[in-house]
Amino acid sequence: MSNNGTVAQQSRVTVPSPGCLAAIMVPIVAVLIAASVLMVMHHRQERANERNKAEALERTADLAHSYARDMVVALVAPNGIPGQEFVRGIAERHDGRLLSYARSEDSLTTTVRFFGEYEDTNMFGVSHSRAYHCYSIVLRNGAEGAPQAKTSPLEECNVI
Repeated sequence: MSNNGTVAQQSRVTVPSPGCLAAIMVPIVAVLIAASVLMVMHHRQERANERNKAEALERTADLAHSYARDMVVALVAPNGIPGQEFVRGIAERHDGRLLSYARSEDSLTTTVRFFGEYEDTNMFGVSHSRAYHCYSIVLRNGAEGAPQAKTSPLEECNVI
């Protein structure tokens, strides 16, 4: 009581017992650890997916150069510049799809979309994806009369 007969308000500070603090902190720390592990796993999966996709795009470049070499061989043939169906067949053998075919007296220009498959992983499993890239391949006779190929990657690809 206070001096004037009223009940005085007291402020009491209670300190929780160590067992109570542990009961509160353990689940919080466990959730933080689990979240950290999941974040690290997600980051690693994203890096692996990016690496896999980059490797698939490198394979598309290899396919484009292989296609160009086969086209040079086809131009050396006595028949001259091959027809569109023949070129389409060569593109399909190299996992490509012929998008355009332009023929002139001394050159052949084709646009081919190549793809490379890769594994895309996430927390729910693995899926197989494809990375696409288009190339313009220009074939013409060089100075010595031997056919030459120029392969150029395209920024945008008209998907048909």
